[in-house]
Amino acid sequence: MERIKVVVRYANGKILKGSAIDFFPNKDRFHVTPVDKPLDKPVEVIINQLKAVFVVRDFKGVPQYVERGGYREGENPYGSLLEVTFMDGEVLVGSCMSFDLKRQGFFISPADPKSNNLRVFVVCSALKRIRQLLPKAVEYIEVPIPGRKK
Repeated sequence: MERIKVVVRYANGKILKGSAIDFFPNKDRFHVTPVDKPLDKPVEVIINQLKAVFVVRDFKGVPQYVERGGYREGENPYGSLLEVTFMDGEVLVGSCMSFDLKRQGFFISPADPKSNNLRVFVVCSALKRIRQLLPKAVEYIEVPIPGRKK
């Protein structure tokens, strides 16, 4: 299996950067070898403790880069266009091939092709709000999160 570079963001704010080879969206845990301790035993990561798993191009990124928050005219992403808001207030905009809020999470591909994030596994329990954006419009459909009041 190929190692993927990940930035694991816990719901409590903790961050773990490293590589993973056993991440699957239908599993409840996976292992990360920390980038700063490559010879240590991999860290077990439990999905329901997370906010998201960011699959990244590199670990440094470009801190001063501001990602655009939507698609440009003429761009035709595949799947549903989503705006997800996490409990901590962070907002991601991107496309998703499918999402089922009864599952533990789903993948979203960022709207900005220059993003350091290749894709993000969003953990449903960490969501405050999710909106399905309508193409070529400023309208959206509020998607109810099961078990949550508005």
